[in-house]
Amino acid sequence: MSRRHRAEKREVLPDPKFGDLVLTKFMNSLMLDGKKSVAERIVYGAFDIVEERAKQDPLSIFHDALDNIKPAIEVRSRRVGGATYQVPVEVRTERAQALAIRWLIGAARKRNEDTMIGRLSGELLDASNSRGAAIKKREDTHRMAEANKAFSHYRW
Repeated sequence: MSRRHRAEKREVLPDPKFGDLVLTKFMNSLMLDGKKSVAERIVYGAFDIVEERAKQDPLSIFHDALDNIKPAIEVRSRRVGGATYQVPVEVRTERAQALAIRWLIGAARKRNEDTMIGRLSGELLDASNSRGAAIKKREDTHRMAEANKAFSHYRW
C-alpha cells in the first residue's frame, strides 16, 4: 500500500441493459476469473426471475435489497496501551455499498438452490423483504457495534 497518496478511484462503465453503475460494480464483484459475460448472464437471469416472482421492476428490488443490507456502523480494531479494543465507527457510504455487495454475493453463494441464478434471485428477494443471510450479517455487525459502545471514546 502506497504511503505517498491514496489510489485514485477507477470509474466503471454503466451496464449495457439498465445503464446502472451500481449494477456494474455488483457484476464485477460477482465475476470469477475475468468472465464478465457469465456474470452478466447470472445477474440478468436472476433479474428475470425476480421480475417474474415479484411483479415489480427488478432494478428497484435490487436497490432496495442493497439499501437494506448497507451497514450504518461497524467495529474497527484499535490498539491502546497493549490492549485491542473493538471501537464502533460510522461507515462511509462507499464502503457501506461495497460491504453490501460483498455480503449479498457471499450469502447468495451459500444458498442451496441449484444454479447461481436461482440463488441470487432468492437472496435478492429475501434482502428486499428484510430477511435472509445478508440482512443477518448486517444485524450482527450492528449488534457488535452496540455491544462495544463503551469504547467509542477511542474513536480516531
